[in-house]
Amino acid sequence: MSLTAHIGPVAALIAGILILLMPKLLNFIVAIYLILVGVIGLFGTGWLRV
Repeated sequence: MSLTAHIGPVAALIAGILILLMPKLLNFIVAIYLILVGVIGLFGTGWLRV
C-alpha cells in the first residue's frame, strides 16, 4: 500500500492551524491561496503534478 499525501488537504490543514493560532494571518493566507490558484489556472500545472 502506497501512502501519498495530496498537497491540497495538507495545505488546508496547515492554513487552518495557523489561522487558529494567529487570526490576523487570514488575509495573507487567503491572498496567497488566490494568487496560487490564479497562476496555476492560467499556466497549468506543467511541472507540478499534484
